[in-house]
Amino acid sequence: MNASAFSVFAENNQWSVLWPEISLGLIALILLLLDCFLPKDKRSFVPGLAVFLQGGLFLAVSVFFIESRGMDAFYAFNGLIYMSSFGSLLRAFFLLSSLLVSYLALVYFKKQPLPRTEFFHVMLIVTAAMMLLVQSAHFVMFFVALETVTIGFYVLVAYCRTSAFSLEAGLKYLILGALSSALLLFGIVLLYGVAGNPELPAFTQDSMSFLSLQTFIENNAHNALVQLGVLLVISGVAFKIGAVPFQIWIPDVYQGAPTPVTAFLAVASKTAGFMVLLNLIQGPFASMEYLLKPLLSAVAVVTILFGNMAALSQQNLKRLMGLSGVAHAGYLLVGVVAAFHVHWAPLAVLFYLITYLLGSFAVFGVMAHVAGEQDEAQELSDYQDLAQRNTTLASVLTMGLGSLAGIPPLVGFIGKVLLFIAAFRAELYTLLGVSILGVVISIYYYFGWMREAFFRSWHAPQEAPVAAIPLSGVHVFILGLLAMLTLLLGLFQNVLGWALF
Repeated sequence: MNASAFSVFAENNQWSVLWPEISLGLIALILLLLDCFLPKDKRSFVPGLAVFLQGGLFLAVSVFFIESRGMDAFYAFNGLIYMSSFGSLLRAFFLLSSLLVSYLALVYFKKQPLPRTEFFHVMLIVTAAMMLLVQSAHFVMFFVALETVTIGFYVLVAYCRTSAFSLEAGLKYLILGALSSALLLFGIVLLYGVAGNPELPAFTQDSMSFLSLQTFIENNAHNALVQLGVLLVISGVAFKIGAVPFQIWIPDVYQGAPTPVTAFLAVASKTAGFMVLLNLIQGPFASMEYLLKPLLSAVAVVTILFGNMAALSQQNLKRLMGLSGVAHAGYLLVGVVAAFHVHWAPLAVLFYLITYLLGSFAVFGVMAHVAGEQDEAQELSDYQDLAQRNTTLASVLTMGLGSLAGIPPLVGFIGKVLLFIAAFRAELYTLLGVSILGVVISIYYYFGWMREAFFRSWHAPQEAPVAAIPLSGVHVFILGLLAMLTLLLGLFQNVLGWALF
C-alpha cells in the first residue's frame, strides 16, 4: 500500500461518528480505574456514577437521533460500518436497555455480596459492542463485535459465582455460544472462499463486504457452497435470537443467570440478533429468498408452538420467561419473513421489540424486588398475595404481563397487530394463524401468574400473615413509569410511530 492509498484509507476512519461507543468504552474504563485506585470504603458511589453517566449518554444519543432523523446514510471506516438514522435509534434502544439493566443490578446487588464495578464495566462493553454489531457492513466487523458481545455474556451469565445454578448456566451458555460461533465462522469462511473464486461470475476480492457479497450472491444464488454458507451463517444468528433448535438450554440460562443479566439477554441480545438477521436478509442474502423464506417460516412455526406449549407447565418463573422469550422470537421471525415482501416490516419488528422492552423490564423489575437471596429460585407460589404485600408491584406486574400477552389497550397489543398486518400483507396466512394460536395459548400462563398475585388468597386459606415488601419512592417512580409507558404508548402509539415510520 503506497502513501497516497494509506492516506485515503486513514481519512475514511471517521472516529467522531462512533462517539457513543467510544463514550461507553471511556465510562467503562473510568469505572475500572476508580475501583482500582480508590480505597475499598470509598467505592460505594461507583455504581451510582455508572447509572448517572449512562443516563446522560442516553439523553445525548436521543437528542442526536431526533436531530438526525432523515439524514443520508453513509459508510464509514472503509465500508466496515453503515451509519443511518435507524442505527442511531438502535443506539438509543441499547443504551436504554443498559440503563434499565443497571437499575435492576442496583436492586440485585443489595441482596448479593458480589463485586459491583466489574459487572457495570462488562455490561457497558457489551452494550457498545451491540451498537457496533447492528451497524456492521462487513463480516470482519460483524464477527469481532458479535464475539465481544458473546464473551461478555459468558462472564455475566456466570457472574454469581456462589450459585451452582449460575455457574451451570454459564457453562451451558459457553457450549452453545461456542457451537454457534463455529457455525457462523464456517459459514463466513465458505462465503469468503467461494466469492473469491475467479471462475465464478461477479467474483470479488473483498468478499467480506456486505455490498460486494450481495452482488456475488445475486449472480450465484444457486451455487451449493453459497447455499451452505448462507445456512451456516443464519444458523449462527439463530442461536442469538433463541429460535428452535438452539433454544434447548435457554430456560436453564435464564434461570441461572442473575436477574439483571436475564433481562439483558431477553431484550438487548434478542434485539441485536434480530437486527443482524434483518441486515443480512435485506443485504447480502436478499437474493436467497427462495431458500430462506421457507426455512425461516418453518423455524417460526416450531418456535412459536414450542415456546408457548413448554411454558404452560412451568412453575419456575425465570424459566417461564425464557420459554416465553422463545415464543416471542417466533412472532418476530414472522415479521422477518414478511420483510421479504413488505417494506415496513423491519420497522414493525423494531416497534415490537420496543414494546417487548417495556413489558419485559416491568416484569423483571418486579422479579428483582420479590426475589430473595436465592435469585434463581423464583416459583409461582412466591407471588401468592403479592397484591396484599405491595400493590404497586402487583399492578406493574399485571401491566407488564398484559403487554407481553398482547392485551389491549397496552402497547404489546399494538406491536402484535403490526406484525400480524405485515404477515397478512405478505400473504403468510399459515404463519398468521399459528401466531394467533400462540397468543391464545400464552394467555393461560400469563394470566395464571396474574391470578397468583391477585386472586389466589381468595381461594386458599392463609396460613400466616403476609410480609409486606418495602419499596422506596425511586423504585415506585421507575417501575410506575415503565407501567405507564406500556399503557400510554398503547393509547398514543403515534409517538413511537413518529420515531420509526
